[in-house]
Amino acid sequence: MTDRLTPAARSALMAKVRGRGNVTTEVALAQVFRSEGYVGWRRQRTVQGRRRGGAAWRVRPDFLFPARRLAIFVDGCFWHGCPRHATRPQGNRAFWLRKFRQNRERDGRNGRDLRAAGWRVVRLWEHELKPKARSALLRKLRRFFPAA
Repeated sequence: MTDRLTPAARSALMAKVRGRGNVTTEVALAQVFRSEGYVGWRRQRTVQGRRRGGAAWRVRPDFLFPARRLAIFVDGCFWHGCPRHATRPQGNRAFWLRKFRQNRERDGRNGRDLRAAGWRVVRLWEHELKPKARSALLRKLRRFFPAA
């Protein structure tokens, strides 16, 4: 099916679209935190710092545990290129390949910046939040939340 809009008109229209984040995955992980008694977390808080060269950086993890200096990201399988579930759109292939590469590069940079500032970083895939993967998710999280 051909696009009825010109490339410029389509670009202008798409530029107006604003993301709503990964709300469903964040809510699912928040429910896990509540059911397991993990407290002290904050959603969508910004962490700032400076690199050795003086350049400032800002990162907004999906969840922060400030007292534990723990940042948790929930990566969508599509947007972050999950090796198990990622799909590649066939239309405008060059755009999508560049987009996915830039997302992975940003993820790596954000993780390095946070670790350099003394934070521990956990990256979870969207599929790890599915009910059938719950036991594996809990094992992964328990490494960062030792029993009291």
